[in-house]
Amino acid sequence: MVGPIRPQFVLFGSSIVQFSFSHQGWGAILTDLYACKADILLRGYAGWNSRCALQVLDEVFPKDATVQPSLVIVYFGGNDSVEPHPSGLSAHVPLPEYVENMRKIAIHLKSLSQKTRIIFLTAPAINEAHIAEVFGNSLGRSNESCRKYSDACVQLCQELGVKVIDLWKALQQRDDWLTACFTDGIHLSCEGSEIVIKEILKVIKEADWEPNLHWRSLPTEFPEISPCIFVDPEGSTAIKVSQMDFEWQTQWH
Repeated sequence: MVGPIRPQFVLFGSSIVQFSFSHQGWGAILTDLYACKADILLRGYAGWNSRCALQVLDEVFPKDATVQPSLVIVYFGGNDSVEPHPSGLSAHVPLPEYVENMRKIAIHLKSLSQKTRIIFLTAPAINEAHIAEVFGNSLGRSNESCRKYSDACVQLCQELGVKVIDLWKALQQRDDWLTACFTDGIHLSCEGSEIVIKEILKVIKEADWEPNLHWRSLPTEFPEISPCIFVDPEGSTAIKVSQMDFEWQTQWH
């Protein structure tokens, strides 16, 4: 264990989570923004569905852990939504089972502590033609199926009082989403991740949580030790490095 203990943000999900540090992904942006403020822990497993998640839920999030996460961002649904295969080997999970699996995940996370906050990400939209171009077939995926699983996740979260981001709708707000948001029709490009991180930060900033978990609100670690630099042309105005917003961070307020 490395100290001092910071707030922990856990990203838990399938490939949209595992690959969130690739292609200037949303996980990497979170880690940059929360440097010296919170630890971003990646628990992403490509190919997983909600059924897989339930098998490890107690191990990834033990109820008797000394430190519980301040925020858990959960994504499952895209793989659940694929068509069933006659072999039974696809990642498909029937919609009613998916909803119950996500309910169990939410209830478990809520039980960790009174301060553990939760955000669910729904199944995002996909580009079926791009998938077929890259993989040779649709992989049993359809945008319409993603919509159904996304809508079901939103409805569940509203029922449970859990924050949710509708990625199926969010990605399609961009006019060129089909060509801009994906690396292969499924996984997110830099532009796709920018949409995700904006939505996450919006939820965090507007949530009625105490403490507020937005990166601008959390204290910086060891601020009193931070050196100063002089930023004006005359060299007379001093500012601590720990208090500076760098150019690439200013867009994420």
